[in-house]
Formats: sequence, C-alpha cells, structure tokens
Amino acid sequence: MNTRKIKIFIQFHWMAILASVAVLGIGISFIFFLRSAINAWLTSESYFKKSILAQNGIFFYIFLILNLISLPLSGILWIWVMRGGHMKMTQINKKSIEGKEINIRWTDVIGMDEAKEEAAEVVSLITDRAQLKRIGGKILRGIMMIGPPGCGKTYLAKAIATESNLPFLAMSGSEFIEMFVGVGASRIRKLFKQARQLAYIEGGCIIFIDELDAVGAQRAVDKGFGGQTESNTTLNQLLVEMDGLKEHDNVIVIGATNAPEGFIDQALLRPGRFDRKIYVDMPNLEEREKLFAYYLKTVKYDATLEIPRLARLTVGNSPADVANLIREAALIAVRNRKETISMKEVSEAYDRVEMGIKHKVVFTQSDREKIAYHEAGHAITMYFLAPHHDVFKATILARGGALGFVMPHPREEIHVRSKEQYMADIKVNLGSYVAEKLKLKTSTSGVSQDFRNAMWYAHHMVWAWGMGSSGLIGDYGLLSNMNMGSGVFRGDSVSYISEELKERLNNDVQKILNDCLKEVEELLTKESSLLERFAQELLSKDELNYDEIEAIFKDFGKTRPAL
Repeated sequence: MNTRKIKIFIQFHWMAILASVAVLGIGISFIFFLRSAINAWLTSESYFKKSILAQNGIFFYIFLILNLISLPLSGILWIWVMRGGHMKMTQINKKSIEGKEINIRWTDVIGMDEAKEEAAEVVSLITDRAQLKRIGGKILRGIMMIGPPGCGKTYLAKAIATESNLPFLAMSGSEFIEMFVGVGASRIRKLFKQARQLAYIEGGCIIFIDELDAVGAQRAVDKGFGGQTESNTTLNQLLVEMDGLKEHDNVIVIGATNAPEGFIDQALLRPGRFDRKIYVDMPNLEEREKLFAYYLKTVKYDATLEIPRLARLTVGNSPADVANLIREAALIAVRNRKETISMKEVSEAYDRVEMGIKHKVVFTQSDREKIAYHEAGHAITMYFLAPHHDVFKATILARGGALGFVMPHPREEIHVRSKEQYMADIKVNLGSYVAEKLKLKTSTSGVSQDFRNAMWYAHHMVWAWGMGSSGLIGDYGLLSNMNMGSGVFRGDSVSYISEELKERLNNDVQKILNDCLKEVEELLTKESSLLERFAQELLSKDELNYDEIEAIFKDFGKTRPAL
C-alpha cells in the first residue's frame, strides 16, 4: 500500500519534483561557483583587487546580493507555476475522509428503514465484488437519493462510507458552478482524478455530490449570458467522467437532491450512470417512534412522556424535524429551570417550530372577541365536520404571522385524499366566517386567508380532479393555459376552453362553496351555546390544549364522529 502511495505521489507531483531537483542543482552549482570566486578573490594580488573595485565599484556588490536573493525566489516561483498555482480558481481543495472517521453506523440511521435496506445492498456490492464477478455482474456506477429535505439523504451517504470503510469525497453541486465557463468542468475532472487515485490506493472511493440539481438540472439553450453554457458544460463533463469509470476503478458516485425527479437531466438517470434510485421519504408512525426513542436518549425526560403520543403528534415530520423538536424542548426546559423535559415543553416546542414564537401584541377587548369567535368557529367545525383531524390546540395569542390559530392534527396518515376530505377542509376554512356572522353580526378581514384556502380546494376539485357536480372530467387548468408546441406561434399561450365551459366550471366551484357554507351555518346555529362557551374559554385562558378542548365538548355531551 505504501508503494502505491509513493507511486501516486510521484505521478501527481512529478513536475514539482523535477523543478525542485533542477533548482537544487542550479543552487549547488551556484554555491560552488561562488566559493571558487571567493577563493580566487582572496588569493589575488592586492593591485588586482583594487583594479576590479575601481572599475565596478559598488555595482559589483549590488549584483552579488541581487543574485543571492533572486535565485531562491525564482525557484519558488517555478515550483508554484509547475504545480498549477496560476490555476487556483479550478482547484477543488477537497481532502478525503476515511469511512471510519465519519463513524455513522447503520444503528445510527433511524426513520428510513426501506432506504436503509437499499443502501445496505449497495455496501455489500462495494465490499464483496468477488461474488458479483462470479455471476458476471457489474458494480454500480451511481446512486441517486431523492426525497424531501431533512429526511437523512446526506446522513445515509455517510453511513454507506462508514460501513464500506472507503475514502469519502463530499461536495455540493453549487461548488462546481462559477461565472467563468469551463471552471466547473475542470473541477469535475480533478474530483474524479482524485477519486481514481484514492481508489487505486485504498481499493475504492465514494464521491458524494449533495444538491445534485445545481449541476444536474436539465440542459437548455443559452440566452446569451454564458450562465447556461457553464451549467451545460459542467453537466457534460460529469456525464463523460461517469462514462469513463472502469470496472477496476471501484469509484461510486452518490448524488442527493430534493428536487422533483423530472427536474434532473435524463442523461444522468439512464443506466450506466446513476443506476440505482433510493427514495428517502418521510418516516411513518413506527419509524417516528424509533426516532423519538433515539433522540430522547441524549436528554433527561419525564417518565410520563409517551413516545407513541409524540409519534402521533408529528405526522408528516422529517427526522430533522423530530431532532429539532427535542432540541427546542430541551432549551425551553432549561429556560424554565426544569431538570427534565415533560409534555408541556414538547408541546410548547411544537408550537414554536410549527407557528413561530409568541408576539407580545396588545389587543383591544373588541379585537380579542373577534379573534376568539373566529377561532372557535374553526375548532367546532373541525370537531364535527372534519373527522380526519383532531383539534389539537386553539389560541388567540399571536404567533408567526397569525393573530390566532387552531392547530389540526391528523388522526391517521393519509396519502390519498378523497372528495369528502377536501369538502371537510373547505368547511373548516369557512367556519370562521360563519361564526363571525352569527355572533358578531359582521365579518372581518381575518377570513382572507381562509377564503383563499377554500377557493383553492374548490377550484382544483372542479378544474383538475373531476369532483364537480356537472360531471366534467379532465384537467382543465392545463387546457386553459397551454403552450403551442410548434409553428409560428410556438411558445404562445392559447386557451382551448370556451367561455361557456369556463362558466360551467366556475358554477361548479361556487356550488361546492355554497353547499359547504350552508352545512357550516346549520351546524354553528345548532351549536350556538357550544360556540359561545368555546370563545369565552379562549378569552379567559388565551390558549386551550387538547385535553382542555376535549373537556369542553364532553361538558356538552359531544363525542368525535368516527373516521
């Protein structure tokens, strides 16, 4: 192994070594020449010395000093040029990290069981190439990790490096892109050259390119400013380098992106480049329980803290969100001078992460009443007409950009939503408007965002998902703004929907909104006393948690509808 390292060092630095030997030889020759000159000077007759000094004077000494100074400087300059010092802009300056130094084991990878199984297979292929060769298989060239932010793509890549115990070269896609055309391509070449050398020494190497979409986005025609040309050139060089990897190189390229798969250039995704795709999705209920158990090991928490309840609370949260939630809860516990984390700290941390910190906004009593009835309308409508949600919390304290809010909590993980669930979401958004009209005999500007949400749902139900009462099927939003694909008008937007058809679609949208509005009005009129009680509780306490909300409904003999 040491012989290979020496060979690689000589191969990579041969110019610098040659320049150093040349400068050293010149230096030694100059020293011998200087020594002979001094001896000759010392043994010369006095009249000869006086003659030389009379003819040259001080210039002789200046010339001698300048030569003594310029020789080492010229040697240093020569070595700098030979090593590419004038091309520092294209250097990558990345040192490899040994897999054992990263020290992220499979046991540390939590909340992505399926992706972890795929990655474990990749490790076995890297480390046991002999078995693969016996059946005539070929090693993977590249692995593409696709998934939302915070789900552990980078963490998983580091675990692959640790388990395979190979050198790990990590870069971000943005590090390749510069304003000068050709710089990114040069960095790609040098990165792969370094990886091949490390693979030759250590038996393999892993290249990890995070945010691959920065360099791997679909190629397009340059508009004349050079930026697209640089991006295209860098991507082309990446394609060439991946094609140039040989079987004996044992270099694996891992890319990670949270961009949609269609955003990546198809040339990168074809077999022979990124052969394997690993989808790293949000954790499910069981995986979130494992995440909480893992992160709670690092803190002191109250024995009453229930991990299954925490897992149900964080539907749709990523591993990074779970870690951040525990971090925030620990900070709140320290601020409150408590020795352990309880559900109270976790709940406050959840509110802080999801809705932002509390703002010290001073409301008039009139404004507080408006906000209280507004949120009470949301809460009661959600409780009765949106059974797929729990009313987790209600508050009239300002957080983030909201003056108050009702926090829903999914009762189960939903991946495919039905028409009834969208209708329920519309009703919840209209609940604030109906409550204001019933109790305040007016409406406020606070319903603006609620109307926007309700109309978005209703519009997409009719225009895109075929849920309108007219029975019209198709994605009409696509037809209303379609680009011409060819001809003189290429690129112009043309509507293929008649005004009559638009009117029918819009009437269906209004019918959905009006039907939902009518149902909410009937509910809140019937539950007027419950609406009043809920609003008064908010006015007295400012904030109601899940248990307090359930207690209010139980006082009125109400239970949640079944799913």
